[in-house]
Amino acid sequence: MKPVFGLMLALAAAPVSAGSPPEQLPSDAVPHYQLVNPSLATGGQPSAETLAQLKEMGFKTIVNLRPADEAPVVEKEKGVVESQGLRYVSVPITAGTFSVADVEAVRRVLDDEGAAPVLLHCASANRVGAVWGVIQRRRGRSPADAEAEARRVGLTSQAMIEAFHKVVEAVVPVEEPKR
Repeated sequence: MKPVFGLMLALAAAPVSAGSPPEQLPSDAVPHYQLVNPSLATGGQPSAETLAQLKEMGFKTIVNLRPADEAPVVEKEKGVVESQGLRYVSVPITAGTFSVADVEAVRRVLDDEGAAPVLLHCASANRVGAVWGVIQRRRGRSPADAEAEARRVGLTSQAMIEAFHKVVEAVVPVEEPKR
């Protein structure tokens, strides 16, 4: 009951307007939560209580990078998210399977203005960091800057860092269209 109460307090205190996710959440709600920009938040696995309140928090789309067989909550998440009328996207990633195609699948969602605000998550934000860093490289940031951004968002494990390097080297930076 205590985590739910803490989440309710955080939601009540967080300035949330329609279509605007919270600036901060307690770590028991979403580990390593970061509001990257007004249309994207990143983090680890949302708690069951948080999953049930994602619409109230202002999210429209949830992108989950965890494979379905990784934990029981992963299999249940799609139903909980869709029952709120939110879009659910699964792009299962492991260090051994991480690819440019995975990054492109996530990038397409993030580039869809109708999908925002998006919560991009995995178990701990490690895979999220890798994906976000590769997207930054694709958008023209240097490899070193892209890796720094990946680490800032959550990239930590040696296996995922190695996978990040493999994928980031395969990405050709492109100029993003001016909006």
